[in-house]
Amino acid sequence: MIIKSIQLSNFRNYEKLDISFDSETNIIYGDNAQGKTNILEAAYLSGTTKSHKGSKDKEMIRFGEDEAHIRTIVEKNDKEYRIDMHLRKNGAKGVAINKMPIKKASELFGILNIVFFSPEDLNIIKNGPAERRRFIDLELCQLDKVYLHFLTHYNKCLTQRNALLKEIDLSKDAQAMLDVWDAQLIQHGKKIVQLREAFVGEIAPVIAQIYHSLTGGREQLAVSYEPNVSADRFDEILFLNREREIRQKTTLTGPHRDDIRFRVQNMATGQTTDIRTFGSQGQQRSAALALKLAEIEIVKRKVNDTPVLLLDDVLSELDSSRQNYLLDSIHDIQTFITCTGLEEFVRHRFHMDQIYHVERGVVTRVNSLNSETIF
Repeated sequence: MIIKSIQLSNFRNYEKLDISFDSETNIIYGDNAQGKTNILEAAYLSGTTKSHKGSKDKEMIRFGEDEAHIRTIVEKNDKEYRIDMHLRKNGAKGVAINKMPIKKASELFGILNIVFFSPEDLNIIKNGPAERRRFIDLELCQLDKVYLHFLTHYNKCLTQRNALLKEIDLSKDAQAMLDVWDAQLIQHGKKIVQLREAFVGEIAPVIAQIYHSLTGGREQLAVSYEPNVSADRFDEILFLNREREIRQKTTLTGPHRDDIRFRVQNMATGQTTDIRTFGSQGQQRSAALALKLAEIEIVKRKVNDTPVLLLDDVLSELDSSRQNYLLDSIHDIQTFITCTGLEEFVRHRFHMDQIYHVERGVVTRVNSLNSETIF
């Protein structure tokens, strides 16, 4: 699958933009705060309905305007899709596929699979469990609409249950209502645990293989799912923790407290380290890079097509060996790379299919290093 073009109207710092892309490598360069990442954000929105930054719709509308529009043309399996997104300052987001409005985000998922890699992702190993759960959720929601259904309902139940726990007075009515939310939490939570366990089980050997190559065979990485509670004991543990949860006024049991473990074994010494806490920056960054490259491979397997890769100024955060490994791994996939300059690509003799220069919301296509076309 590829993104053929994106049109923007009053989105972020763009008043108007109509830009076409190459099917392979697209380099978008310019100084910081000029609008490079905004193009990638529009692409990510078109595939997921959400900003990779977690921004609200009104925050993505150009200053002084009430609405923004994004139109993305996607080609998948020789079929063209037009995705229109209408952002409103005061109102719900409107989305249409081939001019037909959709009611649920799940109707969009699967048309455009996105893998987004930013400098913040390099900290996924050392940051808290919430970042690692977010990685699983973002990937599974794109690949599995069943997972999206269970996660959406679980989060709604969790919100309602926590609200009840904050106000509960131990009356029979309150206890009965807690029983109702518990039953739904268990129903959806068990499915989430099972689907996450299967996903981590599938991606773990791919991550391990990539990490092994990145370290020249010196280290071996083992990735495993750490559920807060197993699916078969969810109802039992939730019941046992009820009194403690009433005292603390929050839900302490369930997949909203899951994690992924990353353990590295030194092949020379046999020493094993949990790199979430005790790993070096190099180990953590290699594991994060392996995680993202494995994500690409899993999407290929699941949808029998290549995702679109968005690299947001991430090369500047990697040393030369990791840069080379990353660039060597993306030759068969449409890739968008933002950066502040072209020196690294020239130095590594990396083939740049299309180059764009961005300055204060104006995008210029560089036909050659001495020729430009303004969009």
